[in-house]
Amino acid sequence: MSESVTSERDRLQHFLDQQRSAVLAIIEGLDEAQLHTPALPSGWTPIGLVRHLAGAEAMWFQWVVLGTRPRVSWDDGIEDPPFDPEAPFVTEHSGAAVVEQYRRQCGISNEVLRTHELHAALLGEHGLDWPDEPITDLRWVILHMIEETARHAGHLDAARELLDGATGRGPR
Repeated sequence: MSESVTSERDRLQHFLDQQRSAVLAIIEGLDEAQLHTPALPSGWTPIGLVRHLAGAEAMWFQWVVLGTRPRVSWDDGIEDPPFDPEAPFVTEHSGAAVVEQYRRQCGISNEVLRTHELHAALLGEHGLDWPDEPITDLRWVILHMIEETARHAGHLDAARELLDGATGRGPR
């Protein structure tokens, strides 16, 4: 009797999807005011952090992996301000618009993951000074996005508890 074998790609996809689901589950049920309320002194808002994650998906999978300009479109008519690395993660977009953008970017990222080899060389530049480890292939990008998404899901967990006391939301 043979055991079923799960590919590395499927395992990576599973863990990335788990973290993405956690992000959305953590903010589910917050009203628009709560989504736009900073819970910590640094000033970021829950929906601003989800907006950041949508941008990270676009940057890493489209700009860095594919070497293409990210496909970002907003249905609410609000333009994104120029990126400021020192500014807290906030947004004027509605919660619904940001969640839709995040889902859209995750879908594009999933297509890249499905259609490119894990060892595929990166076609774009990331422009970051990454210490200790070269950014070389799609596998690195996926692992980084798992880490980035998990890190911010933890931030959102803490913010949610501060905003309304809810804990333990999302798949674990």
